[in-house]
Amino acid sequence: MNNELKEKTGRLQQMMNAENLGGVLMNTQHNFSWLTCGGSNGIDLSRENGAGFLFVSSSGKRYVIANNIEMPRLLSEELSEKFEPIEVSWQAEKDPATVINGARSVSKGELGCDIGFPETRWIEPSIASCRFSLTEAEIDRFRKLGSDAGKALENTVSKIVPVQSEQQIARIVRDELAAFDIYSIVTLIAADDRIAKYRHPTPTDNRWDKTLLIVACARRQGLVASLSRMICIGPVPSDLQRRTEACAAVNAALYSATAAGVTSSDLYNVAAKAYAEQGFADEINKHHQGGACGYRTSDWVAHPNGHEVVHHKQAFAWNPSLTGTMTEET
Repeated sequence: MNNELKEKTGRLQQMMNAENLGGVLMNTQHNFSWLTCGGSNGIDLSRENGAGFLFVSSSGKRYVIANNIEMPRLLSEELSEKFEPIEVSWQAEKDPATVINGARSVSKGELGCDIGFPETRWIEPSIASCRFSLTEAEIDRFRKLGSDAGKALENTVSKIVPVQSEQQIARIVRDELAAFDIYSIVTLIAADDRIAKYRHPTPTDNRWDKTLLIVACARRQGLVASLSRMICIGPVPSDLQRRTEACAAVNAALYSATAAGVTSSDLYNVAAKAYAEQGFADEINKHHQGGACGYRTSDWVAHPNGHEVVHHKQAFAWNPSLTGTMTEET
């Protein structure tokens, strides 16, 4: 972990040098997990912000600025000894100046931050660029996450039965992921007619009869793997078979084209061409195709006017869909 932390700190230092910053504050849950190599400052998971700030100075020194409620747990369970604590009272923390003063007490120059925060410059896109290329340790964690998430959905299939509602199936999905210490931050379930009606089918009391779509965005140690599964009772209808195979062909074209230096618009055009070649040219207009991922479900999606560039060792979750079916892996 020390080597991973050192590499990430070096990336932040290079970014700060380019941005002419004296230090960078990070409060979002995804950036906390990234820099701490899998830790979490999440308490209220309905919010992007977490408890406490990480602070890295342009000299490379690392700090955690947190109130007296959160500091003991963060130091004991979420952070390595490589973060020096700057503790404040919970009352004082309510004033943003307290955090700013804490950062300025150990650094000089303008401060950047990943949230809109007083007396700082918002630099989330610049921090994101530091996250894009995964370290070898992150790649290992990501591969294990993807494997375990796949097993969890396989286990789900063995436990679900027709007549169950989408909400019941969603609970099973979440439980099976939780058995691998994985939290499903997105759980979509569609049974039968709802698959074709909606691209983002949140679970309802609609009951499953013959065909089912399960979608999960599975998070562990901050990393997020997205995956979808189609389940069919009995013989697969020929139209569903044709559409799913066409969808898989689009997925394959995107995977084949995803290489360092390729742009977002290049990848969009690859998908558009693949849909057309499969005889479903208009389907690309009905849903986005996915894109870069890592510590967020999506850092950017392929877009006809997109200028984002694929980085070496960057993760991607493509999710091409045709009306009534979908393929998705990370």
